[in-house]
Amino acid sequence: MKYNFDKIINRHGTNAMSAEGFREYLFGDNPEIKCACADEDLVSMWIADMDFAIAPEILNAIKQRLDQQILGYTQLSGDSYTQAFLNWTKSRYQFDFNPEHLVNSSGIVPALFDLLKYLCKPDEKVLIHTPSYGFFKHAADGNNLELVCSALKSDNGYYRIDFEDFEKKAQDTKVTVFILCNPHNPTGRVWSIEELTRLATICFDNNITIIADEIHCDLLRKGQTFTPLAALFPESDKIVTCMAASKTFNLADLMFANLIIPHDELRDKWQQEHFPIVNPLSLVGVQAAYEKGGNWLDELTDYLDNNFDYLDKYLKQNLPKVVFQISQSTYLAWVDISAYLGKEINLTEFFAMNAGVLLEGGNMFVGNADGCIRLNLACPLAKLKDGLEKINQAIKDYK
Repeated sequence: MKYNFDKIINRHGTNAMSAEGFREYLFGDNPEIKCACADEDLVSMWIADMDFAIAPEILNAIKQRLDQQILGYTQLSGDSYTQAFLNWTKSRYQFDFNPEHLVNSSGIVPALFDLLKYLCKPDEKVLIHTPSYGFFKHAADGNNLELVCSALKSDNGYYRIDFEDFEKKAQDTKVTVFILCNPHNPTGRVWSIEELTRLATICFDNNITIIADEIHCDLLRKGQTFTPLAALFPESDKIVTCMAASKTFNLADLMFANLIIPHDELRDKWQQEHFPIVNPLSLVGVQAAYEKGGNWLDELTDYLDNNFDYLDKYLKQNLPKVVFQISQSTYLAWVDISAYLGKEINLTEFFAMNAGVLLEGGNMFVGNADGCIRLNLACPLAKLKDGLEKINQAIKDYK
């Protein structure tokens, strides 16, 4: 490999949430919980960022921008960034969107809060699948909107959509927005063209706008293909596409995301409410990622594939009762360990206290997730091995 994904980088002393800012988020009302070891010795496998060094092509672009010595007010001008992102979606997914529909956000999560505010009246509802990324619920709660959940079905760890339940809930006239997660977080499913078409048709038949969170789309296992929902319905203005380089290239704190909003009034509302100033380092970093990061991403996904293979073999050998399928995308593994630990256990706290491993238990994924844990595999293999040994030992000691 050209890039070194085995390198261990110490994230302590950098204000990283992964290593230092985890207590309030993971432990809530009990932030002083006593972990199995000192904080600097914890194995962090929770928050969805990577322990890998950023691609040097991106770092060099940021350094060159710093060499210009001025970080004044910056906004997108010309079409160089838009063309870089458009080239990316066309080459990777054959997705050709209208450049005039592209706007930018400081992130997909803050965009969700604002989009729900613009799209929903106070008495309306938001539909999601469960288990779910927790911030889908937070975005609904933050706008005082009722959340409607349609539970996914697990077929030995392979998750499927319950279309009968989904359609029944979509027929509630108060449901006006569906938040689609594709690839799905936390299960890692990449929804098929047939599944996407059926979901969208149900939504359109019931006058529901779809916010498509596609932030994990670039992190595919080998042999998998991804289709943006909007590519299937190029004439529809009822889909808001959300993509970003943040997960793909480990650029979360550059706070730069792409929204494709074909609905003219909604896009105008967005532009009226959002000041068009961007961080100059974010702009050059993300543009460099789309223009020069393809080789790094290809090697990254090879490395992630190997980590997933290692996890799969480790679980089969050491914890054969777990229910697990290798994720079709993302760097997140969704593992049902309910055969070993009771569903009533707070798994986040259990593994922090008994294994010295930080992870997210099922209680953090809205619903339909009891007995499951989410593991971040975007780390050097040595760290993954260490974390799994500690998790395995804690389970055995409990039994």
